[in-house]
Amino acid sequence: MGTQLRLGITMKMVLLVGALFMVLNASAQEGSLKIGVINSARLGDQAPQTQAVLTELQDEFAPRQNEITATQQMLQEKQATYERDADVMGEVERLRLEREIREEARDWQRAQDEYVEDLNLRRNEALGALQSFLLQEVQIYARDAGYDLVVSEALYFSPAVDITDAVLLGLQAAYEGDDGGP
Repeated sequence: MGTQLRLGITMKMVLLVGALFMVLNASAQEGSLKIGVINSARLGDQAPQTQAVLTELQDEFAPRQNEITATQQMLQEKQATYERDADVMGEVERLRLEREIREEARDWQRAQDEYVEDLNLRRNEALGALQSFLLQEVQIYARDAGYDLVVSEALYFSPAVDITDAVLLGLQAAYEGDDGGP
């Protein structure tokens, strides 16, 4: 029952959106409405600002990643030493090394978890700011170019109404002029 209800609602939404586009298309053919479509995924992937944000994040978190990697290598070396020398170690020394490895592994895991959490939070924050910036740039382009309606993620659109390349050119020019970017 729930699946049928969702399917019915989805079909009604598709029909409503289709009817809206038919009305808008009829108006556009009369010359009174200028419509553009933006491919948001492509815009986000190909905007130079995206690569700049990702590089900034990588540079910001590289020292912590290097520290975690160094700690992991040190732990592996201690574990290898333990496995190699456990039979010849005294019991006190063996127990001390086991405890050391356990405690350091716990600390390493905690540091790794904190790193991943901090990276994810910072990435979400940076990509959210980037997304807002890109949306604002699309709006500015649409306003300046005289568009009445710009749609994102349409089911189908012809290349004649795709404004993604034009927006990307503007983003590239702004980026090269060093005055564009979040």
